[in-house]
Amino acid sequence: MNQQHETTRRHFLTLAASAAAAGALPVVTVRPAEATPAMLSAAIHNVVGEAPLRIGKVKLDIPPLVENGNTVPMMVSVDSPMTAEDHVKSIHVFNEKNPQPNIGNFYLSPLSGRAQVSTRIRLADSQKVTAIAHLSDGSFWQTSVDVVVTLAACTEEVL
Repeated sequence: MNQQHETTRRHFLTLAASAAAAGALPVVTVRPAEATPAMLSAAIHNVVGEAPLRIGKVKLDIPPLVENGNTVPMMVSVDSPMTAEDHVKSIHVFNEKNPQPNIGNFYLSPLSGRAQVSTRIRLADSQKVTAIAHLSDGSFWQTSVDVVVTLAACTEEVL
């Protein structure tokens, strides 16, 4: 073994032990394993503020029963002419049980052509997925779908 690497490793371990004894190690913050209802409400509030959420105009196309939560196809579309006067400014997708409640934010303009986004997401467990659209008139519209996941994401074991 190279003597220089051995000396460097010993030096590092000595410094680390000294730092631990002095209480100089960084503090590690642990997040909850899944989002809480308060985290979901806060994430939605960050997007809509105090504006009322209306039901309709938004369609969330996601399978209601998913065999594997690691890759779930999802498409959100909004009934909008996508003109300069009347268009969707953004689409936001939330979930209630993943570690982060905000799945994604998609920003659109009249040049987008249509108010539609699609992607694949991970779902940690069976849960409700919510899509919210922000329209150019300042209104917010939403829809939600309950999704049953038979094999949750991040729980598969490799043998």
